[in-house]
Amino acid sequence: MVAVAGDADAARRLMDLGVIRGTTLEVVRTAPLGDPMEVKLRGFMLTLRRAEAEHITVE
Repeated sequence: MVAVAGDADAARRLMDLGVIRGTTLEVVRTAPLGDPMEVKLRGFMLTLRRAEAEHITVE
């Protein structure tokens, strides 16, 4: 992961959940319509809504 963007509240929430610069994210699965999605990071699974995931920039 490269960066967390968006408004301050959304970025803060993601960072509180462990989504910080340099963290490796792996998309494990998505719901049939693409929302929500489950990602694996730092040894645990995290479920994010598409609107939340759009704040995360990856390379």
